[in-house]
Amino acid sequence: MYVLLVASAFNSLTQRVHAELRDHGHRVAVELALPGAGLADAVRGHRPDLVIAPMLRTAIPEEVWAAHTCLVVHPGPVGDRGPSSLDRAIQDGESRWGVTVLQANAEMDAGDVWASVACPVPPVGKSDLYRGEIADAALEAVLLAVERFASGTYTPRPQAGGRARPLLRQEDRRIDWAGDTTEGVLRALRAADSQPGVRDELLGGDWYLHGGHREERLRGRPGELLATRDGALCRATTDGAVWIPELRAPRRPGGPATPRLPATLALADRLPPLPEVPAPPHSGPHGPHHRAWSDIGYHEEGQAGFLSFSFPGGAMSTAHCRRLLDAYRTALTRPTAVLVLGGGRDFFSNGIHLGVIEASADPAEESWANINAMNDLVEAVLTTTDRLVVSALGGNAAAGGVMLALAADEVWCRSGVVLNPHYRLMGLHGSEYWTYTLPRRVGPALADRLTTEALPLSAAAALGLGLVDRTLRCPPGAFTGETDRLAARLAALPATASRIAAKKAARERDEAERPLADHRRAELAEMRRTFFDPGAPYHALRRAFVRKERPVSTPGRPGGSPVSPRDVTGLAAPDAAPGPDCC
Repeated sequence: MYVLLVASAFNSLTQRVHAELRDHGHRVAVELALPGAGLADAVRGHRPDLVIAPMLRTAIPEEVWAAHTCLVVHPGPVGDRGPSSLDRAIQDGESRWGVTVLQANAEMDAGDVWASVACPVPPVGKSDLYRGEIADAALEAVLLAVERFASGTYTPRPQAGGRARPLLRQEDRRIDWAGDTTEGVLRALRAADSQPGVRDELLGGDWYLHGGHREERLRGRPGELLATRDGALCRATTDGAVWIPELRAPRRPGGPATPRLPATLALADRLPPLPEVPAPPHSGPHGPHHRAWSDIGYHEEGQAGFLSFSFPGGAMSTAHCRRLLDAYRTALTRPTAVLVLGGGRDFFSNGIHLGVIEASADPAEESWANINAMNDLVEAVLTTTDRLVVSALGGNAAAGGVMLALAADEVWCRSGVVLNPHYRLMGLHGSEYWTYTLPRRVGPALADRLTTEALPLSAAAALGLGLVDRTLRCPPGAFTGETDRLAARLAALPATASRIAAKKAARERDEAERPLADHRRAELAEMRRTFFDPGAPYHALRRAFVRKERPVSTPGRPGGSPVSPRDVTGLAAPDAAPGPDCC
């Protein structure tokens, strides 16, 4: 069928629906529902067989749903209605939730049900849940609803009852530091992650708090700032403490949206002297010793080492890259045969940190420092010849994050992952040695197509193209355990030693043909020209992305002509819940 996706933004769920419907043989186009953009006329121009709204903040006009079957993806079980479904599920402590695909009609979220799929609600942030369990349930429900629609024989069932709940506002999210327990504080922070954040008073000013992790040892007066760790703040609760990784300054009246930043960077010289408390040994974001929070961790299982990392939104600042490179070099001192990078349930990496760049005193210089730090990390992976390196992607990756993954010997992906192996949407040529790793994987012609078409790929499509080596069909929370098991088995295989020996010889052959330094020099020459040219599109695109500015019309439709089923170039935008400040 010809399926038109109508969305407020080409966010992670819209991208996944787009990619998986294409995998199932459908032609898919995208139309953004923007203020004053004339959605009804645009839909008429497409003449689709079916309209699907994976993420929509506004109602579909009657002239659209009266003329076409329009299926709306609602992140809640049957009967749940309203704009803050996931926020309320997390803040209320729900253990089970779901996704409903319903037909648009005159009442928001009240149409007939085409499919509904339940899912668990683990103790994670809203954005992680949205890209994980909710996205899995949404795809199952969407594919079932599309199959039922295509059959021509299915009759959707009316909703019986239901409750419409209003938008969850800041007064409903407010944290009472003098009275709330750690669990209550974490629920409030997770329900607002990463949009809109929890508005709070801190050091005499207003800030939005983003993200929250439990602290096991530190204690203090409720509300007191206790310590810092790698850019995060530790703040005391009534019965413990929490780590808050990011802060965001309020938007000034009439001003643009402000970026989320590492908490200590956001506060800058307003931050009083606090002890920098390192994470205890064997802690980290994933793995068997993760009770103490840290955004980088390491553990071993037999002859396999696991270097896990988890940065908010997948964005990697200069500081993130340098810390991860230090941890990587330390991991290389261990006597392992296999080293796994990643392995967590959410974003692997989305490349350089546009928020930190935009907030810096000199964005051109910070862009340059950030891309060089990313390149240093990728180079370290590419030149590792004494063990096998595996990139384990439990969550999405884009741009430089994909190229970081491709530097490894093997790439493993959870089946729900979406990859965006291109830089075009941010006006960049790209670096991270992609001119070496991408053609090495898929050949020069396909590498050129992937980087110029700028389309999202499902894990299954990436496997078929040779971009990844293995997909793991498992729930988000099971990916770390599955990765640990497979890596330990790989390390124990007799053939692994011969693969390591062959790897060293292959690197030497490739180096003789064209040195890695030559790839880096050519890529960075293009990047430097862009970064230090004030008129380059990158700067306006970066500002628009960080400030969450909406396009005035659906990109790819010059003169108002319908966007083609494959032309979604320029549609990338922050997630509704939420978007990464990275590329």
